[in-house]
Amino acid sequence: MRIEISGHQIDVTQALRDYVQSKLAKLERHADNLLDVHVILTVDKLEHKAEATLNAAGRTLHAEAVAPDMYAAIDSLLDKLDRQVVKQKEKMTNHHRGEASIRTADLG
Repeated sequence: MRIEISGHQIDVTQALRDYVQSKLAKLERHADNLLDVHVILTVDKLEHKAEATLNAAGRTLHAEAVAPDMYAAIDSLLDKLDRQVVKQKEKMTNHHRGEASIRTADLG
């Protein structure tokens, strides 16, 4: 997975980069086909905003979070992305019963 991290009105320190990368590594547990992620960190007065666009095979997910602390915004962002990835994975799973599950007793 390719990770791009950029900042608007903020210098992205190595500590922030490491924090985002460690959180995104946990996201890979739920999704097996992630291609790339673009994370934008923004500071506007007292508001810290983190937004991410995640490209996976056949779909694009976007989330953003605002918090008074940048680390809290990143945590909230990754929670939102994690829920979206899990929801998308559930949609891709076939929940219908196959024809093999029909009992022969019901036919007779």
